[in-house]
Amino acid sequence: MQDQLYTVIDVETTGKGILGNRITEICIVQLRGNKILDKFTSLVNPEQSIPSFITGLTGIDNDMVRNAPKFHEIAERIIEITTDAIFVAHNVSFDYNVIREEFRNLGYTFTRKKLCTVRLSRKLIPGLFSYSLGRLCSSLNIPLIDRHRAEGDTDATVILFQRILTLDPNYTIINSFLNARSKEATIPPHLDVDVINKLPEETGVYLFKDKKGKVIYAGKAKNIKQRVISHFYDKKNKEYALGQETYTIDYEITGNELIALLLEAEKIQKHFPKFNTAQKRPVAPYRIIKYINRKGVVQLAINRSKSTDDSLEVFYKRSDAIEQLERLCFDYQLCPRYCGLQNTIGSCSHYRIKNCKGICYGQESIALYNMRVQKALTSIEKQKETYLIKEKGRTINEHSFVMIQNGMYKGYGYVHQSEQISYFDDFEPFLVLQKHTYHTTKIIKSYLRKHGENNIVYM
Repeated sequence: MQDQLYTVIDVETTGKGILGNRITEICIVQLRGNKILDKFTSLVNPEQSIPSFITGLTGIDNDMVRNAPKFHEIAERIIEITTDAIFVAHNVSFDYNVIREEFRNLGYTFTRKKLCTVRLSRKLIPGLFSYSLGRLCSSLNIPLIDRHRAEGDTDATVILFQRILTLDPNYTIINSFLNARSKEATIPPHLDVDVINKLPEETGVYLFKDKKGKVIYAGKAKNIKQRVISHFYDKKNKEYALGQETYTIDYEITGNELIALLLEAEKIQKHFPKFNTAQKRPVAPYRIIKYINRKGVVQLAINRSKSTDDSLEVFYKRSDAIEQLERLCFDYQLCPRYCGLQNTIGSCSHYRIKNCKGICYGQESIALYNMRVQKALTSIEKQKETYLIKEKGRTINEHSFVMIQNGMYKGYGYVHQSEQISYFDDFEPFLVLQKHTYHTTKIIKSYLRKHGENNIVYM
């Protein structure tokens, strides 16, 4: 390893994540062991405008790069200086993937072994408050000139890497990081590999947390460990940014996918994680509601509202709500006009429902009509049943349940097989109360469509 070639590299970019990001400046220092052999540095014309906030950070503006070489003009030099060398950078995934993407745009596959000085520093210099390049240099008295310029950051990283080499004289840590099976090269810089190794390969939910312990992403998985690792192999900008802000990962085993989905929805509503897009914004479902008009007639209508507490029935497609209203009109001889199915003035004229008894043009008493409306509403209430969904537990000695009471999701729980339970109230001590929401209702309806009544116990 003393004769091993290394290239310490830093790039400045237009600041558009990984995909679509373009290099504005690059610096590469080649070392053999601890000794510097070569150095290449250059501004780069990114062939796109540099945002003002990037100019404020790096000092590189559009005028500076206008006459600089384009990437394809320096690509051969980069290949030459990095061939047979291990790619070293502070937060290596960023620099490596940006350069790899530039080469991919030229039709060339750029592949190098890589080492991250953030992860190496955390391993060999433990206990520091921060492992950002600026904080590390301050802690270790490493000169850092021209911060956020490629040459200044590379020169500081070279000194840091030379220190690392002296702290690992037998290359034990470096070799372990270079091992093809090692996760060190793929997991985010601030995340301890032991956190990954301890994740279970079971069904449940997982929470990515930032350095302050705040939840920044909540997910569910049939295999928690496998799913978490897959985030770090994904090269999308969002997944990369998620990895950069992740410091630890918590998890909860649920034993089955239904409770995992319900718990994921609960975590998203509770923590509002910045990297979750789905389920964060409350969705207003379609509701069938009733009201009494000025004539005293009980009317039905479709409304869209986030609140479901006073709804007669909730739907996630307007067409489903219309279909239910049409069914009520047909079965109970209700008026399509007074059920919100048409906006005509005078008598109703629905294309299909022709059995209205004339409430809309004064041919039927309001009292008799309202009685039929009440029968229709009673039929809806009867559909709001109370039942349990029984599923696998977290161990072979228990089973789980999801409780729905009068059509409303109440929560979930786990019961040991030794417990003698015969009545609905017997489940109450084991119940973890949860909030009934648009998303939990949608999850349960989807489950019932897929599984039917195989796991249902009516109470």
